[in-house]
Amino acid sequence: MNLDEYRGVWIFIEQTDGEIAGVSLELLGAGRKLADKLEVPLAGVLLGEGIKALANQVIAHGADEVYVIDHPVLKHYRTESYMKGVIQLAEKYKPEIFLYGATPNGKDLASAVATDLSTGLTADTTMLDVDLNNRLLEASRPAFGGNIMATILCKKHRPQMATVRPKVMKALEADAARTGKIIEETIDLKEEDMRTKVLKIVNEVTKKASLADAHVIVCGGKGMGDEQNFQLLYEFAETIGASVGGTRDVVEAGWLPHELQIGQTGETVTPKIYFAVALSGAIQHVVGMKNSELIIAINKDPNAPIFDVATYGIVGDALEIIPKLTEQLKQLKNEKGGEVSYA
Repeated sequence: MNLDEYRGVWIFIEQTDGEIAGVSLELLGAGRKLADKLEVPLAGVLLGEGIKALANQVIAHGADEVYVIDHPVLKHYRTESYMKGVIQLAEKYKPEIFLYGATPNGKDLASAVATDLSTGLTADTTMLDVDLNNRLLEASRPAFGGNIMATILCKKHRPQMATVRPKVMKALEADAARTGKIIEETIDLKEEDMRTKVLKIVNEVTKKASLADAHVIVCGGKGMGDEQNFQLLYEFAETIGASVGGTRDVVEAGWLPHELQIGQTGETVTPKIYFAVALSGAIQHVVGMKNSELIIAINKDPNAPIFDVATYGIVGDALEIIPKLTEQLKQLKNEKGGEVSYA
């Protein structure tokens, strides 16, 4: 393989029913930085049916080029059809870096493409950079249970590929004045040749608010002591209109369901305010909340790693501090007639 033939940073643009996934816009922001360092174009890869108009949105969020394959067989995501489209583009244009969102579809597609192209793939990346001397993608992710950060390189194969978790990177503000190149490609796909069929799309509706969408989060750790003490956080959260989450230890102890776990093996969140209560701040937790706008940590240990990422820190016993905060905020809420915004 002649590595010098490969140039450019590509982002797989995931879309459903004409709406681009947030993680794809976030990756355009990260890809823009990588492309500028390498002095190469940033391109989006857009597959689907009737999706050409989305190319302008991709350009507005940082892309220089957009490769578009518009075909009826690509209306709904299927591994086989999308893999064929992506591989056709990659073999023709030879990108050196190709990034995907770590969504169910993104992870499925990336692994299939990596296998067919005989290249490497770093999963669930949380940090991206490039070594300019060797033009190597430095894809970093927590390893060994989150105890260390591993930086993974793909030295001998191209494209260098990685999936990146939603909410880890930041999207650029859309610039409608940006201009770019739209490259339309055709592909030979026949529905009768597809080994899987989409029979029905079921959109489930839930009344539960997603932690990923919460503006204020109160996250508790094992330092709360037991499930009964954890109820103090629910009362505090209710007072300030926040959602409650927990660390892996809390979930494994059975105090919270898995969908409320924050961290490497749970949700990645970016609220306006994040209360980190009685949790140490292990790497596997921090990667899931470090991009919060304001982080307030409460911990008895003044040397707890969580204070390294906190905006404000309170050293003390959460079992004493949380009830006092709840009481004072309730009083403030009553004085203001119940109209108090904490976000």
